[in-house]
Amino acid sequence: MSTSVYNSVTKPMPADTETVKRRLAFQKSYSQEHGGSWRRRSLIEDAKFESVTNKEFNKREKHLSVKEKSVNTTGSISEEEEVFVQNGDGPSPVETGNLVNITIVITLNDGISSLAKILRVFENTKVTIDHIESRKSKKPDCQYEILLQAVSTCERWTPVTNLLRQSPQVNDILILNEQPRPAEKDDWYPHHISDLDNCTHLVTKFEPDLDHDHPGFTDMKYRERRKEIADIAFEYRNGQPIPRVEYNEEETRTWNHVYSRLQDFFPTHACREHRENFERLEKECGYCPTSIPQLEDVSNYLKRRTGFQLRPVSGLLSARDFLASLAFRVFQCTQYVRHGSKPDHSPEPDCIHEILGHVPMLADPKFAQFSQEIGLATLGASDADIEKFATMYWFTVEFGLCKEDGELRAYGAGTLSSYGELQHALSDAPEKRPFEPAKTSVQEYTDDDLQPIYYYVESFDDMMQKMRHYAAGISRRSEVRYDPYTQTIQQLAKRETVDAIALSVRNDIDCLQKATRGMERIQVS
Repeated sequence: MSTSVYNSVTKPMPADTETVKRRLAFQKSYSQEHGGSWRRRSLIEDAKFESVTNKEFNKREKHLSVKEKSVNTTGSISEEEEVFVQNGDGPSPVETGNLVNITIVITLNDGISSLAKILRVFENTKVTIDHIESRKSKKPDCQYEILLQAVSTCERWTPVTNLLRQSPQVNDILILNEQPRPAEKDDWYPHHISDLDNCTHLVTKFEPDLDHDHPGFTDMKYRERRKEIADIAFEYRNGQPIPRVEYNEEETRTWNHVYSRLQDFFPTHACREHRENFERLEKECGYCPTSIPQLEDVSNYLKRRTGFQLRPVSGLLSARDFLASLAFRVFQCTQYVRHGSKPDHSPEPDCIHEILGHVPMLADPKFAQFSQEIGLATLGASDADIEKFATMYWFTVEFGLCKEDGELRAYGAGTLSSYGELQHALSDAPEKRPFEPAKTSVQEYTDDDLQPIYYYVESFDDMMQKMRHYAAGISRRSEVRYDPYTQTIQQLAKRETVDAIALSVRNDIDCLQKATRGMERIQVS
């Protein structure tokens, strides 16, 4: 069983640098503490792992922030004894209302043992305690004073104070402060294409130097080669040309083996969009069995076709970062080649998978639009929704099937870059189900064997409409839109932003109307 390792690149970070570093260190230790069970060979496992570790990390940070908080602020009491309380793993129902931060001092008649009964009042009324301190009381006949910092709604807080005043354990209560709780900040996501430089949650999974099951584990030359190519991605920044890799003889031989085998299956197994774009790539971008295309050349070709571009990456980004890149029509792409001893299968994405599977589909305008809309839908989404989108990505972009002239054809890159998977997918062995986002997004998957279940779509238009309908139900602070002129994500939260977009749309409609009238005049004449 391998141990997942999480590395951050030394570059600007979107949030507090130390927090990001602590989060990455926590992810690494969490994986190791659980026996390396997070093997994570896919985007879905990345999303699941991130959901779990984010939850545990936030609990840990909350505890530490309370512990390290200064006690010299207004309303604090000098420290003699501290107790930290966390009310359960999930969010309290109180969090759905208008929240208020409350600081209160409770004077106890009895000893500290009566504190348990006081805390039960908060627990029963679903009021969250953020911080609690105690000190000996200066009042005669009273034992202790307790300072609590709580979060509640006004509706829930009134019963709490009434219950406390009625309690025989309580001598007095003093509310020091009540103020509205500031809205929580959205999860960071890139707003400009250059922000993709800040996607620091870089994940190296199932690496040849970490997992003994990797075909390159005992091949020191291959491991050094992987590191050499990975360094290119570490150093890359937005706007730079993608450095060229001089592929060696063994890497080219592996490429040739896979390319030649797949060429025989594409005419009968690949969808029409893939077949047509693959032919164009052979004619216009140098695709051939004897030479591995350079990412810079392929990226420039994609820009001309659909506006998508490639960006080198050393391994796998987190699911959130990878999907966010699609919103900018950027596809994170590896440059290394799988180990030559097992050319028919790669335990992780390599450039053969990217170039032969993903690129021809990203050259199709409708599929490129679908990919971007998945990315846009994930911006600002919760960890749970990221996990669902990652699952849908798996069953569509990676292993999707589509109807073509009454028969099923493959459009998923994971299928199109493996002739074994391609044969299996269109055979009678696996189960085929119609694509329904609500069901597909929670389907269990297989990442270490041939897929037992595939989802098919009637058409890319049908797939797009279903995805849009699903994404419309996702809860976010505001809708977002990509502006290709400034390469930025626009948050549609202000009237002036919406008005500016409406004006742009009206201008486009005017242009279309003029073109239509012009075509009508030509037909009449």
